[in-house]
Amino acid sequence: MVPEAPLEETDAGLVPAGHGWFVVNARDARWIERGGRGHSLPFTGWTEEEDAYFPQVGINLFVLGPGEPMSMYHWEADVEDFLVLAGEALLIVEGEERPLRRWDFVHCPPGTKHTIVGAGDGPCVVLAIGARQNQEGEGWGGYTVDEAALRHGAGVEEDTNQARLAYARFPRSQPIRYRDGLLPGA
Repeated sequence: MVPEAPLEETDAGLVPAGHGWFVVNARDARWIERGGRGHSLPFTGWTEEEDAYFPQVGINLFVLGPGEPMSMYHWEADVEDFLVLAGEALLIVEGEERPLRRWDFVHCPPGTKHTIVGAGDGPCVVLAIGARQNQEGEGWGGYTVDEAALRHGAGVEEDTNQARLAYARFPRSQPIRYRDGLLPGA
């Protein structure tokens, strides 16, 4: 029988603190403020939890304001999928721009260059799911130069596979408690 995982209360909200199944409400969980890149809720852990308890799959909820990039334009050695739950976004994929709206699903096979940027006149909520098999070392993927991504503030000036270089212009992400109104309709 699989046990229920404990949830630990932190200053920023509940986090998984062991192996097993669990239920957590998004408003009670620990959120991450990502300075210029919206907010995220890493359901499957942030930093040490993701490696310890969730080695196979990452699941994150992102809330992006207009013009906020979810990530810098990149490709990964693992599959990534995205579902727009609310609002509007702009997908930049393989150098092309594609508008996204509520209930649009995006599938990125390994090697697909992509990012998502908040669009419209309000918040955009995106559920992101990705494999974690190849997240370590130089073979994980990389950030590549792309004109469309640069136009939308989601691109790098020089190819790199180092996140610290790709995100150098952004403030360091910080854990926070959920704030009323962060999730539309919640």
